[in-house]
Amino acid sequence: MQTQPQVTFDDLPIDDRVRATAYDHIDELERAYGRITGCHVVIAQPHRHHQQGGLYSVSIDLVVPGREIVVNREHCRDHAHEDVYVAMRDAFLAARRRLEDHARRIRGDTKTHGPRPRGHVSQIFPLKGYGFIKTPDGRDIYFHRHALSDQDYRLVDIGSEVLFTEEEGDDGPQAAHVQLVQSHHAPRS
Repeated sequence: MQTQPQVTFDDLPIDDRVRATAYDHIDELERAYGRITGCHVVIAQPHRHHQQGGLYSVSIDLVVPGREIVVNREHCRDHAHEDVYVAMRDAFLAARRRLEDHARRIRGDTKTHGPRPRGHVSQIFPLKGYGFIKTPDGRDIYFHRHALSDQDYRLVDIGSEVLFTEEEGDDGPQAAHVQLVQSHHAPRS
């Protein structure tokens, strides 16, 4: 990296363990994509004065040749982000995906997009952040909440029709890029 990475805390006490973990995540990004020239991470707890919550937000600003990649992960409804380490993990995963997309564009790789299959949500475990989609051929395909936009995840329910892309995960097929076909349901609480 051309400039020293920075990890700052916005209106929070400095925590050396949290800072060290952020630097570990930055090192992993550098190993995955060696052309990062700058990185600034801001860890904040914007709603820490409220009675409930205490959710962390993590912003990552990466500079790569010809581009700046910004990830701003404020998870106002994801209570897993009451843990700063979970909030950091999710933000750095999003940064890694964006770096991978950038690397594909630089290499000139193009994705071929055929028609995406449709399915229906057969099971959902909102507190655990995952569910299953019943495919037209009768299979149940796992999906993680991060495969949907935050808005779609709040609206999806059992029986919701979705479009998805199937890919191979660590434990078999999983759905990626899940999109709610019609969002006429009320949000889950």
